[in-house]
Amino acid sequence: MRIVIDLNRCLGYAQCVPLAPDVLQLNGEEALAYDPNPPESQRQQVARAVASCPVQAIIAEMDPPSDRTTT
Repeated sequence: MRIVIDLNRCLGYAQCVPLAPDVLQLNGEEALAYDPNPPESQRQQVARAVASCPVQAIIAEMDPPSDRTTT
């Protein structure tokens, strides 16, 4: 799994953070930090976080192509 957050689009609502706290963290009041390659055990939490973003700033590849490394 791989995620990318468009930080230009993100408005810092932080609705995603409590849904995947092991992957997404809010630094300060608006700066979002995240793990771009979360463990597979976080799949459901990440999917919920993606769905919760009101500006669709989170892009997730749940099954990236096997010929591309995700690390």
